[in-house]
Amino acid sequence: MSNNSRQNGSESAARAGGENGITPSANLKPVQVKLVLLGEAAVGKSSLVFRFVNNEFQENKEPTIGAAFLTQKCRLEDKVIKFEIWDTAGQERFHSLAPMYYRNAQAAVVVYDVTKAASLDKAKSWVKELQRQANPNIVIALAGNKIDLVQPNEEGEDDSESGRQVPTEEAKAYALEAGLLFFETSAKKGDGVRDVFTEIAKKIPLEHIISRPRQVNSNSNQINVIQPPGANRSNGGGPSRDCAC
Repeated sequence: MSNNSRQNGSESAARAGGENGITPSANLKPVQVKLVLLGEAAVGKSSLVFRFVNNEFQENKEPTIGAAFLTQKCRLEDKVIKFEIWDTAGQERFHSLAPMYYRNAQAAVVVYDVTKAASLDKAKSWVKELQRQANPNIVIALAGNKIDLVQPNEEGEDDSESGRQVPTEEAKAYALEAGLLFFETSAKKGDGVRDVFTEIAKKIPLEHIISRPRQVNSNSNQINVIQPPGANRSNGGGPSRDCAC
C-alpha cells in the first residue's frame, strides 16, 4: 500500500474560553485522539472533514481512495484535543480495509445522507461493526449530512417532497437507542459541523487513551492518502484554519 502526503499548512488550536471567560493555558499538552469517519460513498464524509479542518467546501470533490489522513486541534476549557482523523473511502470494495483504520480509534463519526434512506441503513451496519469490533470505549457520533438539500414546506417543516428521506426524529431515536451522539449537518454551509467534533471532544474518556506510535509530524497539518496497490489518485486540501471547537 503506497502513501502520498502533502503539507497542508501549520496546525492550530481553537481559542475557546472557559466558563469564566479565561483563556486556557497555551502550554496545555495536546491529547491525541484517533478518529475515523465511516459511511456509504458520496454521503459527504470528506466534505465534513474538510469543512472542520479548513472551514472550506469543495464542489464535485473526488471520491476518497483508500483513506485520507488529516489532523486538527480542538481546545476546550481544560484540555486540547488533537484529532488524528482517518477519512475512509465509502465504496464497498474498500470495506475490508476499514478495521485497519478504526482499530484503536477513540472516536468515530458515522455519516449518512438525509436525502437517501439507504445510507442510514449502511450507517447502522457500520455502528454495529464498531460496537462489535472496535475499542469498547469508543465515542460514536451519527451525523445526517446534506441538510442544505432539504427544503421546508409551507408550515416550515420538512416533508417527503422536500428532498428528505430520513426523518430527524427517526434517526435521533435510533441514535438514542444505540447510545450515539446525534447531529444533522451541512458540510456545504458549515451547519452543525463544529458541534460534531466539539461534543466528541467533550465525551472522550481520557483515562482510557493509550499512547501509541506517532504517524505524522506533530508540528504540521498533513493530508496523507492511503491507497491500495495500483491506485494513483490522491485527495488534497487548502490552507489550514483554526478549529472553532
